[in-house]
Amino acid sequence: MLDLFKDLWDFMKARKKFWLAPIVIVLVLLGALLVLAQGSAVAPFIYTLF
Repeated sequence: MLDLFKDLWDFMKARKKFWLAPIVIVLVLLGALLVLAQGSAVAPFIYTLF
Protein backbone atom coordinates (compact mmCIF):
# COMPACT_ATOMS: atom_id res chain seq x y z
CA MET A 1 0.00 0.00 0.00
CA LEU A 2 2.85 2.36 0.78
CA ASP A 3 4.34 1.64 -2.64
CA LEU A 4 1.17 2.93 -4.25
CA PHE A 5 1.51 6.31 -2.52
CA LYS A 6 5.21 6.45 -3.34
CA ASP A 7 4.52 5.73 -7.02
CA LEU A 8 1.75 8.31 -7.06
CA TRP A 9 4.04 10.93 -5.51
CA ASP A 10 6.81 10.11 -7.98
CA PHE A 11 4.35 10.49 -10.86
CA MET A 12 3.15 13.86 -9.60
CA LYS A 13 6.71 15.05 -9.06
CA ALA A 14 7.95 13.93 -12.47
CA ARG A 15 4.97 15.29 -14.42
CA LYS A 16 4.54 18.48 -12.30
CA LYS A 17 0.96 17.51 -11.47
CA PHE A 18 0.91 18.77 -7.89
CA TRP A 19 -2.70 19.92 -8.30
CA LEU A 20 -3.64 16.24 -7.99
CA ALA A 21 -2.45 16.08 -4.37
CA PRO A 22 -5.50 17.79 -2.77
CA ILE A 23 -7.85 15.61 -4.81
CA VAL A 24 -6.08 12.42 -3.73
CA ILE A 25 -6.01 13.53 -0.08
CA VAL A 26 -9.73 14.32 -0.05
CA LEU A 27 -10.58 10.99 -1.68
CA VAL A 28 -8.46 9.07 0.83
CA LEU A 29 -10.05 10.92 3.77
CA LEU A 30 -13.57 10.30 2.47
CA GLY A 31 -12.78 6.63 1.93
CA ALA A 32 -11.35 6.30 5.43
CA LEU A 33 -14.39 8.08 6.87
CA LEU A 34 -16.76 5.69 5.13
CA VAL A 35 -14.82 2.60 6.16
CA LEU A 36 -14.48 3.66 9.79
CA ALA A 37 -18.09 4.78 10.13
CA GLN A 38 -19.56 1.66 8.56
CA GLY A 39 -20.14 -0.26 11.77
CA SER A 40 -19.98 2.43 14.41
CA ALA A 41 -22.40 4.70 16.25
CA VAL A 42 -21.10 7.65 14.23
CA ALA A 43 -22.77 6.40 11.02
CA PRO A 44 -26.05 8.37 11.43
CA PHE A 45 -24.09 11.60 11.82
CA ILE A 46 -22.07 10.92 8.66
CA TYR A 47 -25.24 10.88 6.59
CA THR A 48 -26.10 14.42 7.71
CA LEU A 49 -22.86 15.67 6.16
CA PHE A 50 -23.94 14.55 2.70
